[in-house]
Amino acid sequence: MIIGIVCYPTYGGSGVVATELGLELSKRGHEVHFITYNQPVKLNLFNNNIHYHEVIVPDYPLFHYQPYELALSSKIVDMVDLHKIDILHVHYAIPHAYAAYMSKQMLKTRGINLPIVTTLHGTDITLVGSHPFYKNAVEFSINNSDAVTSVSEDLKKDTLSFFDIKKNIQVIPNFVDLDKYNHVHENCDRSVLADDDEKIITHISNFRKVKRIDDVINSFNLINKQINSKLILLGDGPERIKAEKLCDELNLNEKVLFLGASNETAKILCLSDVFVLASTTESFGLVALEAMASSVPVVSTNSGGLPEVNMDGFSGYLSNVGDINTMAKNAIKILKDSDKLINFKRNAKLQANKFDVHNIVPNYEDIYKRTLEKQSKKDL
Repeated sequence: MIIGIVCYPTYGGSGVVATELGLELSKRGHEVHFITYNQPVKLNLFNNNIHYHEVIVPDYPLFHYQPYELALSSKIVDMVDLHKIDILHVHYAIPHAYAAYMSKQMLKTRGINLPIVTTLHGTDITLVGSHPFYKNAVEFSINNSDAVTSVSEDLKKDTLSFFDIKKNIQVIPNFVDLDKYNHVHENCDRSVLADDDEKIITHISNFRKVKRIDDVINSFNLINKQINSKLILLGDGPERIKAEKLCDELNLNEKVLFLGASNETAKILCLSDVFVLASTTESFGLVALEAMASSVPVVSTNSGGLPEVNMDGFSGYLSNVGDINTMAKNAIKILKDSDKLINFKRNAKLQANKFDVHNIVPNYEDIYKRTLEKQSKKDL
């Protein structure tokens, strides 16, 4: 198949998953074309089956906001026509599914019927899509896609409650390439971040309010009173300054390391004993899965799709949003007993195996094939 992929080219979960999906599809013999405004951060172009097409938005003084959807739609039309793309897979309803629909209509005038698969990732539904200004456009885009997938059962439920959806939504969870994590522990030197007698607790996010960084720090403060430990914070964003001030107020400056945004998540996770995620909501929780792939148990909230990823009492523990006392107790339960820690680390890896890229990507291939078959029957 010749597959077009439209996504955000950033560090966010949707962009990472879309990129990893394209890379795996290329390994499986498909030709993949990424269409977006920048090269995706994790995209390796040293592959004959991978192509990247930049969407350029001309700067017109007439527009207060430059029309990215228009530029994207036009680029999709040109690339489908030029490269004979069989099917378009868009990640994020707005603006990508909306732009894809416009492309589909333009291509029809050229006698080309382009099937569209839309994957819902989270904030396109829970934040953007539910806003009154965008609700109609999101609903329209989903209902006019040829196939729709969601990364969790929880997100599917939210989508059906927010919108009047006529399409069947198939849940295909996010995934990780476990091969990338299998040997990372071989050169894992903990001494670069912590003393021998310190446990390492890690949090990775974009430091937005929804991630509740203050809860991570406050729960760590309770953990550190009983377990000598270090907190590694990887990422950056609007809540970072507030988080740094909180560490200062709690006299934790020697115990908390802010490492900023980095591509070296696997190297940091290999050093870790427990991963903490205190989010108000997570449609899936890809970073929790990445931690488990690194054999790191997860202490998280029970919101959104997290219970579908982190198995309570097996790969880690779940607690209510804002309950820092229970989060701290759960982390201490894992850390205070070396045998229990080893067992949780083993279980975290076992849980991650369910979400290995080789188990999940065939589900997307199946959707592509079924969607193309439906389109062929319509064309007859």
